[in-house]
Amino acid sequence: MTDDVRTVRAGRRTVEVHRAGKVLFPGGSGAKEYTKGDLVDYYRSVAPFMLPHLRGRPLMLERYPDGLDGPRFMQKNTPDHYPDWIARAEVGKEDGTVTHVVCEDTATLVFLADQACLTLHRWLSRTDRGHGIDHPDRLVLDLDPPGDTDADFAAVREAARLLRGLLDELRLPSAPMTTGSRGLHLVVPLDGRHDFDEVRAFARDVAELLAAEHPDRLTTAARKQDRGERLYLDIQRNAYAQTAVAPFTVRARPGAPVAVPVSWDQLDDPGLGPRRWTVEDAVEQARTGPWAGLLGRGRALGPARRRLDTLRG
Repeated sequence: MTDDVRTVRAGRRTVEVHRAGKVLFPGGSGAKEYTKGDLVDYYRSVAPFMLPHLRGRPLMLERYPDGLDGPRFMQKNTPDHYPDWIARAEVGKEDGTVTHVVCEDTATLVFLADQACLTLHRWLSRTDRGHGIDHPDRLVLDLDPPGDTDADFAAVREAARLLRGLLDELRLPSAPMTTGSRGLHLVVPLDGRHDFDEVRAFARDVAELLAAEHPDRLTTAARKQDRGERLYLDIQRNAYAQTAVAPFTVRARPGAPVAVPVSWDQLDDPGLGPRRWTVEDAVEQARTGPWAGLLGRGRALGPARRRLDTLRG
């Protein structure tokens, strides 16, 4: 491997990619090898589909400077050496502020790939519109199975259908996404009127109602030892400064799987798994528009809360 520098055109900018041949995803055990150059090429290709899910949102970056076999670190604060043209968002924390990267363009995606940022974790609120950073415009329900087998993911698909049925009853649209890891996320678009505490309380009550209806299959127990073999309905993403993996982001697992939006019809495919797509074919799925019409107008939670309270009795 040479210490090469590759110049990549990304929108209106050119970005230098260093050591493009560096292996980030080692091969072996059935997994294919992928380099930093492959990661850059993927993020540049998927940018038109990914950027609408990133713009205005602070990011937490999951970086592997030496690839999957090396150390990982999670980066919140933006280093001083990052280019001035990369957008930033300063947000409050308990003892001060954090200045996060905000990805507004393809060049930023390519730069982050050059930094060996494999996975982008996004906030569920935005800095650039609506009611501000304290008011999310996305609600995320994470369906986390106890294991990583085909049977476990069949249970995930079934739980997603049950959850969709409840959300439909509450007149809230929902969009499924494979996580590239083990489970699924269901994403609900909101209008941003409600703060994180309200949204999280609503998500908790939805999950608890569904778990109470299916106590042998579903649980909201945060401690693993309390879950048994039940699927965990995780609502923890819906809190201030928490993040969720972004649509079309690469996951730090062998074979470079990708978190990919899917249609509800695709969820019925028994061959669908959480790591169905990788950097090689996720763009093809993106072009099909799997979430077309699902995440249009964000909904207010007021009417849904009243319906939910009625169901809860």
